[in-house]
Amino acid sequence: MSKTSTPRGDAVLARLALLALVVGGAMLLAFVITVPMEIGQQFLFSAVVFLIALCLRNRESRLIPLVLMGLSLVMSTRYMYWRLTDTMGMSSFVDLTLGLGLVAAEVYSFIVLVLGYFQVAWPLHRKPMPLPEDQSLWPTVDVLIPTYNEPLSVVRTTVLAATVLDWPADKLNIYLLDDGRREEFREFCDEVGVKYITRTNNNHAKAGNINAALKKTSGEYVAIFDCDHMPTRSFLQMSMGWFLFDEKMAVVQTPHYFFSADPFERNLGNFGRVPNEGELFYGLLQDGNDQWNATFFCGSCAVIKRGPLEEVGGVAVETVTEDAHTAIRLHRAGYRSAYIPVPQAAGLATESLSAHVGQRIRWARGMAQILRVDNPMFAKGLSLMQRICYTNAMLHFFYGLPRIIFLTAPLAFLFFGAHVIHASALMILAYALPHIVMANLTNLRVQGKHRHLLWNEVYETTLAWYILRPTLMAVINPKLGKFNVTAKGGLVQRSYFDAQIARPYLLLLLLNLLGVVAGIVRMVMADTSGEVNTIWLNLGWTVYNMIMLGAVIATSSEQRQIRRSHRVPLNMRAVLHLPDGQALPCRTLNFSTGGMALRLDQSQPVQPGTYVEVELAHRQRSERLPAEVRHDRDDQGISIQFGELTLEQERWLVTSTFARADIWVKLWGRHDRDTFLRSTTDVLKASMRGFHRLGSFVLAGGRKDGPTPPRTGDSA
Repeated sequence: MSKTSTPRGDAVLARLALLALVVGGAMLLAFVITVPMEIGQQFLFSAVVFLIALCLRNRESRLIPLVLMGLSLVMSTRYMYWRLTDTMGMSSFVDLTLGLGLVAAEVYSFIVLVLGYFQVAWPLHRKPMPLPEDQSLWPTVDVLIPTYNEPLSVVRTTVLAATVLDWPADKLNIYLLDDGRREEFREFCDEVGVKYITRTNNNHAKAGNINAALKKTSGEYVAIFDCDHMPTRSFLQMSMGWFLFDEKMAVVQTPHYFFSADPFERNLGNFGRVPNEGELFYGLLQDGNDQWNATFFCGSCAVIKRGPLEEVGGVAVETVTEDAHTAIRLHRAGYRSAYIPVPQAAGLATESLSAHVGQRIRWARGMAQILRVDNPMFAKGLSLMQRICYTNAMLHFFYGLPRIIFLTAPLAFLFFGAHVIHASALMILAYALPHIVMANLTNLRVQGKHRHLLWNEVYETTLAWYILRPTLMAVINPKLGKFNVTAKGGLVQRSYFDAQIARPYLLLLLLNLLGVVAGIVRMVMADTSGEVNTIWLNLGWTVYNMIMLGAVIATSSEQRQIRRSHRVPLNMRAVLHLPDGQALPCRTLNFSTGGMALRLDQSQPVQPGTYVEVELAHRQRSERLPAEVRHDRDDQGISIQFGELTLEQERWLVTSTFARADIWVKLWGRHDRDTFLRSTTDVLKASMRGFHRLGSFVLAGGRKDGPTPPRTGDSA
């Protein structure tokens, strides 16, 4: 009589089969990584892997990125194994010291690459959860808008947008948290109908401001917006559903969208064409984090459940990145977080490169502080993937020293003949080139819509020098430094070359230029083909570094920005009412808090200086706003400037423009997938522009210097 299998026995067999598969796969991978190959064999193996990747990269399947990551990790791990076992020469103290520095930078980059692949392996693409139809079941929400030194012109639009949120009025309270203790802000709050909170000190900056407000408010949930981040009317309806669905949900985060160009975009002239620095984080990384219940709280455009927040002691005050630190504590306490990848608020980017660098200094210091005082790899209560996501986010900000090492490594040989990699040039190419190419090919597929290839090099190179010291000092003494507010809403009155902030990169550029000269001299004196190949390899590396430095220098050439009110594209129906009673149907081209551009359905000249009214319709309601015609250009439409608006007219302008539920969704994340050729061409053009601007600055006698850059010991 034969025995029949039982479910329990089948489960045991399945586990054993899976274990055998994992062990067999690991052994095969170890063999592939460690098997020695001659140069020709290594090139052939790499070519086969590369061709497989090329054949797969454009296929529409969510499994393809995982396959590409696997192939990339094989080539990168094989390279690192070779580097650590075959290339660490000890022929001299200089070779050993410089070689260890380079390999340490490579190990760091490899770790970040591996952790990054795990982080974005399977983005969740979470959808909003519908709310109950019965609004009596909706919870109470306190909207907190902290401010310190920002002008009222920046803050008022955010407050007005908050007052038109689609949420029951008896369940919504709006608070302006003014750490600047300004009477005009109190008067504005009284006029607009929101509550005003201040305190007698500024302890712990923004975190302390919010914590003080928590003691004076009582809503079940708190929605937090930076004072320049204007919410859309649908913000709460889009974000609150997950709290009611999951009682352990503590944070729901939405993207930070910026409708003005940041300094990189403005100075490089690629606003709207190339994804900005933050789009990778909000377009991909947060979505990847969400799969592992590791979404970060980002300080704004988020809702937090009051109970869990108070349970962990409020917003964290021990570091200057209070948002991420608070998220770690909530996750350690067993709560969950969510990310809705739909922009439901928009704000202003930093205006100048020096302010942008200062902001990144604060972020870098704060992440280093968290790594030092609340290291997620050892913190209790976190899952393995939460540890990986948090650790990778923190390690990312330590790229300062590795970047500078990569920018100077080839100079060791060109100047001193030091061999930082003890291998022939051809062997280095055989192992390093597949590692670099496969990583870039994989990231083109994984990140292509959110970050264009090589621009990451430009961003990180620009910031490398300035975040180097703060991150290292924060690890040594996490109590150093302070929180400074990032200025918003400022102007750049004239174009100028910010030589002060570019100074470290001008020095690096000079060193690399001298390295090229030294390499040419060595080439003339070389007596073996092996030495010639090594010279060519280091010269190529140096030229690449100079291209990157040229693009960095282009970012240091500040372009004029004199708009106090940034224009936002918007295509909506409108009517232009003339003094003689004519009503001219038209469409808006763009808008700002100060005016609009319109295109008439039927072309008709309108005299500049004419006082008109523009009628805006939204959600079955329309209102007329007073305005004056400033320009009438056939190709650009009619430009109008708003007249003096009543508070209700200003609120209606915000309701029908900034607070529209659809506006930022249409503008965010709409870039085409990147290609290697496009990115290379764009970065080369930016580099040439940088050298041209540098030449103009030198010819002008260096008289267009900019403001003093932020000290690397401070935060901003």
